[in-house]
Amino acid sequence: MAKLVVLTEGFAGRAYELKGERITIGRLEDNTIQIAEPSVSSHHCEVLIQGQEIRVRDLQSTNGTFIDGEPVTEAVLKPGQVLRLGAVEMRLEADGPAPAPASAGTAAAGGAAAPAGTKPAPAAGPGSKPMGQTSPIPRGVSLSELEGGARPADLRKTGFAKKEDTGGKLVWWVVAAVGAVILGLVAWGLLTIR
Repeated sequence: MAKLVVLTEGFAGRAYELKGERITIGRLEDNTIQIAEPSVSSHHCEVLIQGQEIRVRDLQSTNGTFIDGEPVTEAVLKPGQVLRLGAVEMRLEADGPAPAPASAGTAAAGGAAAPAGTKPAPAAGPGSKPMGQTSPIPRGVSLSELEGGARPADLRKTGFAKKEDTGGKLVWWVVAAVGAVILGLVAWGLLTIR
């Protein structure tokens, strides 16, 4: 059974099994998976299980849906990849076999559409292995992650960093200046009365 394991501090260690064909993820209670975090939209995205394929579809969220740092509106999520919703990161982990490779008869990228019922072949990229060779699927949380705690989200990269309160600082400077003037007037008044 595939599951999403939360990596973000404050939620780390939580795991959500992906049961059913359609799973919604968001901040509100009516979602299949509720993540009560301000950067997650009320109905942020949905996960669609289609055979051995797991697809993620953004539901016009405010802060976006990302797979391995790349923004997506709809994309396939593979085991080991990190799904980010706002500032919350989750890794897809799968028990059992990985999705079956696409047949050799599928269309290449940029070519004609694949026949109905077939899946496009994964693009070969750097580090890809020849067909028939598999690589281990990362599972669970490593001991070093538990000992070191969850990695905190880099809020500067996500746009959720705390903004400087310049208005509040200005108010304190004005209060201090007015207070200094009042104290000066009181002192001047006391000196002139004598």
